[in-house]
Amino acid sequence: MVILFAPSEGKRCGGEMSPLDQTSLIFPELYARRLEAVIQYELLIQNGTDEQLSELFGIKDPKEFKRYTLPLDKAPTMKAVERYDGVAYDYLKYCSLSGTAQNYIDENVILFSNLFGPVRAGDPLPDYKLKQGSSIGTFAPEKHYKTLFSDALDTWIGDREVLDIRAGYYDKFYTPKNRPVTLKFLKEGKIVSHWAKAYRGIVLREAAMNKIGSIGELLALNIEGLIIHEIIETKKKKEVVYTIA
Repeated sequence: MVILFAPSEGKRCGGEMSPLDQTSLIFPELYARRLEAVIQYELLIQNGTDEQLSELFGIKDPKEFKRYTLPLDKAPTMKAVERYDGVAYDYLKYCSLSGTAQNYIDENVILFSNLFGPVRAGDPLPDYKLKQGSSIGTFAPEKHYKTLFSDALDTWIGDREVLDIRAGYYDKFYTPKNRPVTLKFLKEGKIVSHWAKAYRGIVLREAAMNKIGSIGELLALNIEGLIIHEIIETKKKKEVVYTIA
């Protein structure tokens, strides 16, 4: 089973792994196409106005821009799953997992970086900042990656089942060829939006701890605080609706 997961606006700074090179990320044969996005990003950082950089980073105070000016081919890296720092990752608690559970996530989870596109959770990433939905000047990363990386992702996934627990925005980066399973969370009959990130993190953590290999195994899991309310099947996806107890 492959799990698709969203990144986070927040990032941890620093890193102790080597800077990126062609062998660092999944799909090394497409590394040059990733660099097309990185080059546009770094050119805008070097030449953009404060207003343009504020929009790019999603940061108002120009004093905070300096953190993101180190060339990305020289910046230290850390695992992508450790780089991201947000609600879903707080509840995933990756660093507290066993080595076996961490390896499950590293190998089976694809994250969708706004700058670097699809990467494995265990792939190294440098510190960067690109606000969700922002173009890099006239360059649209989501269109770039959907056009150039979808075939590679389809081939890598093959016949495996897909659990897609990304935020809906990341459909713009990739639409699975295999009909995915998605999750929805209800609280007192109402759809949970912001805190759905927390429950996605919880589900991923449980999947890793139990080395879940199929959707059937996932549905059989007893996840504390979640009860399966219904399963809705359409031609495009299977949606599992959980009630939050």
